[in-house]
Amino acid sequence: MNARFAGPALLAFCLAPCAAFADSGQVELTTAGEFQQTKVTYDCGDNGSLDVSYVNADPNFLAVVPVSGETQPLVFASVLSGSGVRYAAGKYVWWSTGNTANLYDTTQDDNAPALLSCTQK
Repeated sequence: MNARFAGPALLAFCLAPCAAFADSGQVELTTAGEFQQTKVTYDCGDNGSLDVSYVNADPNFLAVVPVSGETQPLVFASVLSGSGVRYAAGKYVWWSTGNTANLYDTTQDDNAPALLSCTQK
């Protein structure tokens, strides 16, 4: 499949769980380079397992993360980070480094603990 058309098709597949909650809408990404989607399962301790989908379509790097209390998974976009990969969506930051990832609420104090601390299974 041509990379230009693989991006939108794969993103639609990745966001399919969100479609049940949406009245309508479509997101299209075009890329001249490679398009990759990866699903990672994290162990978040007492909070159970968390399945996160990563979509890499340079220059767009996204993470689709289910967040407790939200009606649908949130689409996070990568933002500048000193280490690891930091993704932001609204008031939330999903920060992955190596095989660990943490979810933060940016409306809380800078010293507040992560909402979730997870390790890749």
